[in-house]
Amino acid sequence: MIARLEHVFALSEKGARDFVKAVVLCFLCNVSLMLPIGAVMAVIEHMLEAAENGGNPAEGILLYTGAALLVLAVLFALHYVQYAALYLATYKESASRRVSLAETLRKLPLSFFGNRDLSDLTATMIADCSSLDQMFSHYIPQLFASIASTLFIGCMMLLVNWKMALAVLWVLPVAVLLTAGSKKLQDFSGTQSILAKRAVTDSIQECLDNIRDIKACNRQEETLRRFDERLERAERCMIRAELVTGVFVCSAQAFLRLGLATTVLVGAGMFARGELTLLYFLGFLFAAARLYDPLGMVLQNIAATFAAKLKIDRMRAILEQPTQTGSQTCEPKGYDIVFDHVKFAYREGEGVLEDVSFTAKQGQVTALVGPSGGGKSTACKLAARFWDIGGGKITLGGIDIAGVDPETLLKHYSFVFQDVVLFRDTIMENIRLGRRGASDEEVYAAAKAARCDEFIRALPQGYQTMVGENGSTLSGGERQRISIARALLKDAPIILLDEATASLDVENETAVQEAISHLVKDKTVLIIAHRMRTVTGADKVVVLENGRVLEQGTPQELMDKDGLYARMVRLQTESQSFALS
Repeated sequence: MIARLEHVFALSEKGARDFVKAVVLCFLCNVSLMLPIGAVMAVIEHMLEAAENGGNPAEGILLYTGAALLVLAVLFALHYVQYAALYLATYKESASRRVSLAETLRKLPLSFFGNRDLSDLTATMIADCSSLDQMFSHYIPQLFASIASTLFIGCMMLLVNWKMALAVLWVLPVAVLLTAGSKKLQDFSGTQSILAKRAVTDSIQECLDNIRDIKACNRQEETLRRFDERLERAERCMIRAELVTGVFVCSAQAFLRLGLATTVLVGAGMFARGELTLLYFLGFLFAAARLYDPLGMVLQNIAATFAAKLKIDRMRAILEQPTQTGSQTCEPKGYDIVFDHVKFAYREGEGVLEDVSFTAKQGQVTALVGPSGGGKSTACKLAARFWDIGGGKITLGGIDIAGVDPETLLKHYSFVFQDVVLFRDTIMENIRLGRRGASDEEVYAAAKAARCDEFIRALPQGYQTMVGENGSTLSGGERQRISIARALLKDAPIILLDEATASLDVENETAVQEAISHLVKDKTVLIIAHRMRTVTGADKVVVLENGRVLEQGTPQELMDKDGLYARMVRLQTESQSFALS
């Protein structure tokens, strides 16, 4: 049962056990609320018997007062324990759920993120988790407990008087069927609401990411109009979803109250015929009034469970994704990277690399060149197992990287990408990201080697200067040199470079090239090159076109071959002489 709960509700093992405990305690609390009714009936029965026998009805009142206080103490104790088991355990499971999602996302290949809407993932991590917190603390355990307590109390009623029990309970199956029968409609409206809210989130993110282009093209009004349309649609979908739920749940709850009328009518008739005593008549009235509260909660919680199911399915779709795993140790014999007939596609049927074979040797610079879309960046990222290949093999020092845990593997790699990512933190900590625990002196040394120490010390707080979101307070060249300092600090034996100087001015490009020369010394270097002059000093050039290796060799060998590489060199050389007329 525990395993089943883990799967259905996306719970941890401890969370599933706490869920069972919470249901049991909620059941006991529901049943315990019948104790006051029993106490009241006992007092009334005692007083009636005393009056009939000519005794004092107030006799024994202290005993009943003590019993009442005991009942209150039991109720307090049960509800106190229930609170701890339900709410506190739910919030602990909430933390565990978020950590589990984060851990799963950390181990997923980058292909997963390429195929998913990032705002949708954010909504799952934040909005869906928050919604499930409320549902597991206020709705779902109470649903199961209410069903169980209703069945238990109903059975007790049947044992006492089956006619009165039927008068009380006949409305229950009708009300439940009315609510449960609307599941498909509620699922549809709930799904539409989720999609509409995601469209609004996407629109906000799109506007913020492209605000410069929107203003430059004078498209503010049109952008706001599209955003308003999405916002209005989201509002309509949310109202429709709430309306669908409200109509069925409120109708079922209103129908449920008919049971109180039938209880009065049937009880009055049986009392008039002498088939039911006044005491039991009153007892069934009290019980019916008390029973319909958890029954109403059952109906409300069924609808809430339908909504929770949609969010749980979205969360489980992430948790059940196949993660990248492998050996926790990696001790290669050297650092040669070998692509052996590698095939890869981001989506089935859309090949990106086809039968790619080459070797990037340790101590050499291997450049990947070719037209855009040829597979250069893909090959570079496959070398670090950012994705898992679809065929062939990639080895590092003779070890198949598919069998190595990605985090273990990446200890051997340093990256310098064209688009540098800096965190909203100090420059010191952004560089220290390259190696956790590095001393300040080691950070200074890496910064000097990367030719960025001078401009850092000229900043108001030097190395303690906050760089702003994604390094917004720094220039492109400065961000690039900090990225190189980070890679120098890591001092990994393999360097992956994605044309780090393509968008820099001449002065910054010279500084970055000097920094790179320190970085790549005696390393295995795989560089993606768009400027042909960048690869003139490379030891080997691999030309990729349409996902295949068209040619490979030294720059001079490829020039002599007069193939695609030579043509690209000539075209870039000619483009330098172009002038505006």
